[in-house]
Amino acid sequence: MKEKQEKIRSEFSKDLESVKTTADLNDLRIKYLGKKGLITELTKNMQELSIDERKEVGRISNDLKNELTEEMTKLESSLKEKELNAKLASEKIDISMPSTKVSVGGVHPLTKICDELEELFISMGYDVVSGPEVEIDKYNFEMLNLPKDHPARDAQDSFYITDEELLRTQTSAVQVRSMLKNQEKKPFKIVCPGKTYRRDADDATHSHQFMQMEGLVVGENITLSDLKGTLEEMARKMFGRDREVRFRPSFFPFTEPSYEVDVSCMKCGGKGCNICKGTGWIEVLGSGMVHPNVLNGCGFDSNKFTGFAFGIGIERIAMLKYGINDIRDFYTNDLRFLKNYNRIEGGDK
Repeated sequence: MKEKQEKIRSEFSKDLESVKTTADLNDLRIKYLGKKGLITELTKNMQELSIDERKEVGRISNDLKNELTEEMTKLESSLKEKELNAKLASEKIDISMPSTKVSVGGVHPLTKICDELEELFISMGYDVVSGPEVEIDKYNFEMLNLPKDHPARDAQDSFYITDEELLRTQTSAVQVRSMLKNQEKKPFKIVCPGKTYRRDADDATHSHQFMQMEGLVVGENITLSDLKGTLEEMARKMFGRDREVRFRPSFFPFTEPSYEVDVSCMKCGGKGCNICKGTGWIEVLGSGMVHPNVLNGCGFDSNKFTGFAFGIGIERIAMLKYGINDIRDFYTNDLRFLKNYNRIEGGDK
C-alpha cells in the first residue's frame, strides 16, 4: 500500500509541474481525486481486507487525498492570480486614444412635432390627455353628433372590428371621454395627441394611418375670437411668419360654426403644384365652436358653457416644416430619411 502511495505521490509531482492553467489543474484534479481517480483506486478492493487493514488503507488514502488537495489549492490561487493579471493587461484601455464615433438615434419628425405642440399648448394652460386607439361607436361618432347615416360611419371609410368597435377615426373621442369624466363640470383646456385610422388610398398627402392632435376648450364666454387667436398663435409657432394662413367656412357635425385652416404650400409657395393639387394651399386642421348637442350630451349646459375644438394633422405640419413631399416617407422606416431629421444634440446630422 505504501508503495502505491509513493508511486501516486511521485507521479502527481511530475504532473503538477506541467500544469500551466486552471483548466490543466482541473484535469489533474479529476485524474487523482475524481470518482475514477488514482486515489479512489487505492480503496477499490477494501471489501476483501480485514478490519485493521481497511483502517490502514483508509487512513493512507485520506492523508494522500488531503496532501494532494492542499498542493492543488495552493497552485490554483497562483494560477488564478496569474490569469487575472494577464486578462487585465490584455483588456487595458488607453484613455489617451481618440474616441470612436458612436452613431446615436434621433427623434422621429412626427414625435418632434408632437413634442413641440405639446410644449406650446402646455404653456397656454392646456393638459395633455390620451385615450384608447380601439374605440366604441358611441364615443367615436354618436356623442360627437354624427347621425347614423353619416358617411364617416360607413364600413368603407372606417376600420370596424365589430358592429360597435372600431379603430378610432379621430382623437375627438378622447374629448368626449374627458367631458364625461369631468363630473364637476368645471372649465378645462386639453389637447389629445395620437394615432388615428381611416380607410383612405395612400398617396403623397393621404395615409390610412395618420396622427392628430385635437384640442378642446370648454368654459364660460368662450368665443370664436378665442379660437382664432389660439390657432394663429399655433401657426406662428410652427410655421413662422413666412407662411400665409387662411380660414375657410366649413361644416363638421360636432362644431357650429366650423371652419378649416390652410397654410400656403411649402413646395410651390402658393403657386400650385402636385403636393397642393394646384391650389397653392394645404389644409392642416379643422376647427369650430363646440356644437350645443355635444356639450349637452356630455353633461355641460350649453346655455352656460361654450367651447371650441380643433384637430391638427401632425404629418401635414411636419411636411411643411421639413419640406417633405410625400407623407408615406414617415412610415417607410428608411434610416436615410430619418437621419435627415435627427435633432438630438450630438447625433448624426
